[in-house]
Amino acid sequence: MKAIAYYHSLPISDVKSLQDIELPEPVAGPRDLLVEVKAISVNPVDTKVRQNVQPEGDAAKVLGWDVAGVVKAVGSDVTLFKAGDRVFYAGSIARAGGNSELHVVDERIVGHMPESLGFAESAALPLTAITAWELLFERLQIQEGADDKNQSLLIVGAAGGVGSILTQLARQLTGLKVIGTASRPQTQDWVRSLGADLVVDHSQPLSAVLKEAGQAQVTHVASLTQTDQHLDQLVEALAPQGKLALIDDPKALDVSKLKRKSLSLHWEFMYTRSLFETPDMIEQHHLLNRVATLIDAGTLKTTVGEHFGIINAANLRRAHALLESGKAKGKIVLEGF
Repeated sequence: MKAIAYYHSLPISDVKSLQDIELPEPVAGPRDLLVEVKAISVNPVDTKVRQNVQPEGDAAKVLGWDVAGVVKAVGSDVTLFKAGDRVFYAGSIARAGGNSELHVVDERIVGHMPESLGFAESAALPLTAITAWELLFERLQIQEGADDKNQSLLIVGAAGGVGSILTQLARQLTGLKVIGTASRPQTQDWVRSLGADLVVDHSQPLSAVLKEAGQAQVTHVASLTQTDQHLDQLVEALAPQGKLALIDDPKALDVSKLKRKSLSLHWEFMYTRSLFETPDMIEQHHLLNRVATLIDAGTLKTTVGEHFGIINAANLRRAHALLESGKAKGKIVLEGF
């Protein structure tokens, strides 16, 4: 089968950083689905793994943790799906990625695709939707449906993949006042279109621009990028006993700064359940099915920002380069082989 992979961690400008290769077809385990990959999307995790994880020996490493496709076959113990089902999922970072014609994935982290979307639009959703949902409802423990305008959520990096879906979830499913950050006019307009009550520029001191906008403090922060650079401003902006959640990988974080205000720190990593096969791993199956229902109802919308054409090494290198530039809006998708 066709696949895109790498043998050495190289800069994305190097043509060997991602290569078109042929691999044997994978075999589904007892709880696995064998999926015919129709579309994928690209995430910062792809670039981080490519830059920092050297493949073992002479093996090729396949990236890709957002897939939409069709179930081709099921393992002996599968109960949630059957051949022919249209599915979408983010997979497991402990297994081969989905940048290949065929892919195997545990059924417990797979959802039924939205009926109203095509494969490319669906592929934009799983990883970011799971991350945003778990961050909002499980880490920050926001109550769904609560109509409490005394609580507020500052989303740092609201125009990116996770921010684009988190803004919608917070706006549509909670009573939070939603404040998004974006640094360019086009990304600020994008965040407003997703339902943010207020948009501020994170290239400026955040506590100052929030005060200027009439929002002196916030009760919750979702820091999706450059947390180490913004930490002092986030601590200043958070109300006493507020909550700070993050998803990025700061090289250092002085958590003692949170003590004076009794702020709590929450880390979200959507691969935790699949990596450790936690007893509640199937919650990601239920979560994705709920997201599909919300998409079909028109409550949420897909977050496709760019369609980069067919799935091949050249187009994936372009996608990685755009992500590494920090200028991506929404999700980058590729479709077909």
